[in-house]
Parts: sequence; C-alpha cells; structure tokens
Amino acid sequence: MSASLRRLLPVFLVSVLLAPVLLFSIPMAGIQTAAAQNRPNATSSYPGTLILAGGGPLAGTGILETFIERGGGAENGRFVIVPTAGGNYTRDGNVRVFNEDEVLAPWRALGLRHVRMLHTHAREIANSDDFVEVVDDATALWFTGGRQWNIVDSYAGTRTLEAFHGLLVRGGVIGGSSAGATIQGTYLVRGDTEGSDIVMTDEPNHMYGFDFLPGTAVDQHIDTRGRWDDLIPVIEAHPNLLGIGLSESTAIVVEDGALEVIGRYMVTIHDNRRVYLPWEKPYFVLAPGMKYDLTTQNNM
Repeated sequence: MSASLRRLLPVFLVSVLLAPVLLFSIPMAGIQTAAAQNRPNATSSYPGTLILAGGGPLAGTGILETFIERGGGAENGRFVIVPTAGGNYTRDGNVRVFNEDEVLAPWRALGLRHVRMLHTHAREIANSDDFVEVVDDATALWFTGGRQWNIVDSYAGTRTLEAFHGLLVRGGVIGGSSAGATIQGTYLVRGDTEGSDIVMTDEPNHMYGFDFLPGTAVDQHIDTRGRWDDLIPVIEAHPNLLGIGLSESTAIVVEDGALEVIGRYMVTIHDNRRVYLPWEKPYFVLAPGMKYDLTTQNNM
C-alpha cells in the first residue's frame, strides 16, 4: 500500500463510521414520506374552538372549565349538551328517552345558568326548525360519551349537522369526550355497531365523522384500554389522515391552526409526513402544555 493511501485510510474509515451517526442526526421530523407529501393540513378553517377529550374522569383537569370559559362563561354562555352517543335505543329495541335533569345536573353543578339538552333518534326531527334553532342559539355545544355511531345515525346529513358547523363558523365552541371526541374527526374510528374493539368498520354508514377537524382520525381511552398503537393500521390504510390518540382525563384544545394538550396525561400524534427510525413507533407523544402546529405539522 502506498504512503498516500495509508494517509487517506484513517479519513475513509472515520467517514464510514460516522455516516450512520450523521444520518441519524438529521432532524427526521423535517423529512416527509412520499405517500404523505400531498396530504392536506389537518387544520380547522373555522374561527371557532374545538375541545376533544379522551374520556374518563374530567373533574379537576381543567378541561370542562376551559370549555365553559371558551363558550362564554358560566353566567353568559348558552350551552347545549348532546347525550346521543349514549344510545338511541334500549336493548329491547325501544326508543331511549334521556332524562334532561339527569343529563344537565353535572353541568348545572358547574354553575351554568343557560344550558339545554339536545337529542333525537330521528333525522326528520333533526331537520326541523325548532330542533335546529337550539343549536343556532348556542355559544357552545358538548357531545357526551358512548358510541359514536349513534351520533352519526341521528344527525348525519341533516340540518342539525349543518348547524353544528355553523356554530364553529360564527366562532363558537364544540367539545366532546370519548365518542364525543371521535365524532369530530373525518374518519370515524371504532364506528362499528358490533363493538368498540373493531377499530376500522366496513359499515359504509359509519366510516365518517362530522369533519369538524378535517383530515383527522381520533381515538380515545388509549392509556387505560391499551390502545396506544391502534391508530397505526388506520393511518396505514388512510395515509392522508393525521391520527390523534387521546388519553383519559386529557384533551386537546384546537384553535388558530394549532392544538394544545391539557389535562393529566399524554396525546399521540400519528403524523406520517415524518420519517421514523426503524426502532421508533410511527407516532410521537405530546404531554400537557405542549403544542402542535396543525398547519406546519411541527411542535411549537
């Protein structure tokens, strides 16, 4: 071996050894997968506010207080509570009747002066003037938990759904917990009527949510029910979506093109615009207080 080659050999070896280090030092979050480069930004075009909670106990987390404050305050806000996810029919097939006092009791305990319940199992009622006017008069609306496909069955394709969107257009607030969070996305995670363990339904009428937060698929109870990875196949099947997994007693507040985590635990973001390393899960985690820019898809 010549003297010149012997002098170059250490440089060559160092370059080879450092190549993986340099490669893995690249900010991978700035690299997009080819399949997702053209994905539309998952950001609401509405001036209103969305609050999506992952279920479980919300007392003491600040989530409901945030909803009330954004909705105009306990004294002046006009609140509507939608319990429809709790079921349109009983097990014996009878139409379920919700007791308004029972539904509204926890909200009145929070000091709300103007709060109403809104529910129907029938789309013809959801298309009526009197029903729609309740939403038109509201400053804030909350979907309670249960099964998200019940909400679809009652309001999809109706004037009431148009009124929900209208509430956001005029700067109002829509919130919800568990099923009431999932319904706010584009794809309806766990929309199968056979059971909530079916993440992706083949029922055509239960594949889509209400699209308050466009371009998203939202899951809940991810910490207590072992659902951390359950959105992975959803995003693989629908690479144009942004996946959001919510822990219990935890929520995201979406406004001005960004989301902020509030509450007690973690939120997962399944953003396939990012390139993940072989040993990484194809999502990252945000803790309370952290923010994520939905327009640029970057942490703030």
